[in-house]
Amino acid sequence: MTETIPLLLRAARGESVSRPPVWMMRQAGRYMKVYRDLRDNHPSFRERSENPDLSYEISMQPFRKFKPDGVILFSDILTPLPGMGIDFDIVESKGPLINEPIRTKEQIKNLINLEPQKSLPFVGEVLGRLRESVGNEAAVLGFVGAPWTLAAYVVEGKSSKNYAVIKAMAFQQPELLHKLLDHFAESIAKYLRYQIDSGAQVVQMFDSWAGQLSPIDYDNFAAPYQRKVVELVKQTHPDTPMILYISGSAGVLERMASTGVDIVSLDWTVDMAEGCSRLPEGIGIQGNVDPGLLFGTPEMIQNRIVDTVIKAKGRKHILNLGHGILPGTPEENARVFFEAGKNVNELISNL
Repeated sequence: MTETIPLLLRAARGESVSRPPVWMMRQAGRYMKVYRDLRDNHPSFRERSENPDLSYEISMQPFRKFKPDGVILFSDILTPLPGMGIDFDIVESKGPLINEPIRTKEQIKNLINLEPQKSLPFVGEVLGRLRESVGNEAAVLGFVGAPWTLAAYVVEGKSSKNYAVIKAMAFQQPELLHKLLDHFAESIAKYLRYQIDSGAQVVQMFDSWAGQLSPIDYDNFAAPYQRKVVELVKQTHPDTPMILYISGSAGVLERMASTGVDIVSLDWTVDMAEGCSRLPEGIGIQGNVDPGLLFGTPEMIQNRIVDTVIKAKGRKHILNLGHGILPGTPEENARVFFEAGKNVNELISNL
């Protein structure tokens, strides 16, 4: 019966729902005092994300406080890298650091094929515990980084402003980069299958840096590997909805829809109505409130949610931000976002 299936999962499948489900990218994290207190006691990000007790606790923090329709695994897109033989660290305020950037044929040849059950058992444990804890009150979401974005991190060795190192590889040694991207596609597909088998009901692929590519290079270096991940996962888990998110995706929306994903997550730089008009009707939409708006008044937040939902009406829609919630966002404004999303029908009827 439908009432035993979480709202977000029903919406992601394209079933008729009474309102758009609502969750928030990065909803577990630095804007929450309870998270910052825990971080003070456990300053290592990798400990917080790889210790199953800590990851579970952090994943549950926003659910306990706000009851969103989705609970997402607290982890990182780089988490599977050590299982492929690539070590990394995440330094507070500096971001990810790859200890030995991958830039040679020999390094790529020596990469390990990911076996998530062996190298990432904590992920499976957390997802199973989340499913047990939230029951049908929320859908459990898993996520991964897409091949291009993972490659950008491991080739650059850190976050980048211009992606000069990986773009130099793309244009000087494309066959080398394609080998790396293919390795990541195979491994990421296995990782997603493992997440679904462990309890994830909906999964999201973040190709955060694919928005740095021109459309022609997106077609060459990002889309084929997004598509490969989707195809491999759909072979074994055809009914698990898959979401694709790219930051700065306005120039490639139509291309995103052609990768085989079920839902395209819009960032806030595209008007929701325009985004809907550019995507095939069968493709779902997620998003796309500007995270910065959550520094505004409750009325502003409510009005923007109403605007977004009205513009997405008639589409398969999951209400979300257009990017992750920003550090420093008042917790009460996060509450306003969730409550407005849950009560959006009433807000619309009061117009």
